[in-house]
Formats: sequence, C-alpha cells, structure tokens
Amino acid sequence: MKQFSPFPVILFITSLLTSFSATAENSSEGVEKLRQSLARTMPAVKPTRISATPVEGLYEVVVGSQVVYMSDDARYMIEGDLYDLKTKRNVSEEAKSTIRLAALEKLGEKNMLVYRPKKVENVITVVTDIDCPYCRRLHSEIPKYMEKNVEVRYVFMPLKGTADMKKTVSVWCADNQQEALNNAKAGGEVEEKTCDNPIKQHLALARELGVRGTPAIILENGELLPGYVPVDKLVAEIRKK
Repeated sequence: MKQFSPFPVILFITSLLTSFSATAENSSEGVEKLRQSLARTMPAVKPTRISATPVEGLYEVVVGSQVVYMSDDARYMIEGDLYDLKTKRNVSEEAKSTIRLAALEKLGEKNMLVYRPKKVENVITVVTDIDCPYCRRLHSEIPKYMEKNVEVRYVFMPLKGTADMKKTVSVWCADNQQEALNNAKAGGEVEEKTCDNPIKQHLALARELGVRGTPAIILENGELLPGYVPVDKLVAEIRKK
C-alpha cells in the first residue's frame, strides 16, 4: 500500500464524523463495493481483508502488513491510526496486532532463538541486534525473565552491515546458540560459522512489521513496544492485561 499517495481528505473526514453507526447490511454492501472498486481501479492491489469501521462510510483495508482506511468507491484513502476518543481505543492497533501475530506464527518458533523457563506464564518476542546497547541491556535481564517465567524469543535484525550479519549467523550456527549469544552480547568473540539459517527471514519479518530500530518487543497480544523496557515494568504491564 505504500505506493499510494493519500488524496485530500479533510472534507471527507468531516462528513464521515457526522455518523458513527452503519447497519450490518450497509456495511456488507460497502465492503463488497470497495472490493469491486479496488479490483477495477487498482487491480495490482490484493487486499488481505476489508472490513467496516465504527465510522459510517469508512472501511479498513489490510494489504500485507499495511492498514489504511478508504471510502467504498476507493477514491479517498487515509493513512494513519484510527482512534475511538470515547473509549480511548486505538482501532488500528488491533488490526496491526493481528498482522504481527500471523507473521510470527508464519516464521515459527523453531526459527527463533528461544530462552524458555521451566514454567512458561508469558511469551515475548524481541527483535534484536547483537551489538546495540539497549539490546544488550535487555539481554542482561534474561535471568530475571526466566525467574519470572517469561519465555523470550529472539528475532535478529543485524543493522550494521556484513560483519554484523556474519556474527549473527555465527551465533545461530553455534553448537550452543544460547552460550554463543550470551558471549556475543557481552562483547566476546564468536567462532565464525555458517549453516542454513533464517536470519534473512528475520530481517524480512522485521521490515514487514515496520520495525525501525532495536530492541522491539512484541507481546502475546501482538502489541509492539519500540525500545527497551525494564524487565520488572514489562512483566507488570503484561500481567495487568
């Protein structure tokens, strides 16, 4: 969807906000009308999902990892998050969370480097780079995550070129991945190794999810937390949900 340029939408938004309910029949008709409009005007675009929003005449369109909002004639498009100010709910985040969870499931836990406690109460997925300072700070708290029964799954996003990629692949290909990563995160040397590995898949996944920096933490509900969060604060937040 990034190839689109948003049209002027001020008048369109004003008209939309005059009503916040649509009948199920009209919603269904609008979804189908938009599907047909997109097929006619933008045949290269293949929506993953089109659904009605709480705003009459505005439809949520998911294409890959992109979420936008469109009128049913595919003339107007809004990029950005949709908020319900009454409930203080980010409507867009729910769609994005679903996309993230589906992408992680597609990659599969077998293609992640996992630290698993004896008893798993919660799971977080962390997009990491071996050398970034805040990634190392988060990694130093792995023992605390284990004590608190939180499984940590790593997806790698080597950001510093060829040397970073080689180091990351070497960690993945090590006989003991956890020992190699612990050593690398502490600034130690890792024996250079190569093997079949999913690191390019990791990079593609991170980019697909719009991760711009590391660490990035994805919670069990698909929520994305950009940046480092102290372990105690993060676990308390997870268990409030």
